[in-house]
Amino acid sequence: MRLGLFGGSFNPIHLGHLRAAVEVREAFNLDRLLLIPSAHPPHKERRDMAEAIDRLKMVDLAVQNVPFLEACNIELTRPAPSYTIDTLRYFHNHSDPRSAIYFVVGIDAFSEINTWKSYRELLATAHFIVMTRPGPRVKNLQGFIHTNISSQYEYRPESNEYRHPQWYSIFCFDITHLDISATQIREKVRLGRSIRFLVPDAVEYFIMKKGLYK
Repeated sequence: MRLGLFGGSFNPIHLGHLRAAVEVREAFNLDRLLLIPSAHPPHKERRDMAEAIDRLKMVDLAVQNVPFLEACNIELTRPAPSYTIDTLRYFHNHSDPRSAIYFVVGIDAFSEINTWKSYRELLATAHFIVMTRPGPRVKNLQGFIHTNISSQYEYRPESNEYRHPQWYSIFCFDITHLDISATQIREKVRLGRSIRFLVPDAVEYFIMKKGLYK
């Protein structure tokens, strides 16, 4: 079993998230890719944050009838705040030992991993797939990894992978960049503008029906 875990606030989930998820799933031949909304993200402001149950519902609506993609409520079942290490420990402890677990994260979030709880243990628990796009952060990634995580990571260009003698690998994966942000979507809703073609139709309908982000 090759299991992918794609965490985020998904506030709301949009087509950029979904396109990235599909590309990662195909490239790494994942059997399942779980999209996991954070219940109470410790790095996010709460001011414009929809309730966790609503964000989970939007993810569920977004991936209906999309093969291999699933919404997952694991972080909603725990008391706040939501820490990635707790999620990875859960799947590490409850998966078949032969399974390979991949945590999917954008490069902007990965560049702050040294501020996460027990962040070095994360790399001792699962592979990381860092979704990248051209820019200075990609060029500086090796220095960041060596300085903040471990100098024992060695880059393998043939697989675009940083490999460690004891911990799991960090893969860099270029995704199709769609210039869509959840912040932009929330602002459009607040101003009464259309969000058509930025989110799935079912998600747009849910936002309007619930009166989210007003």
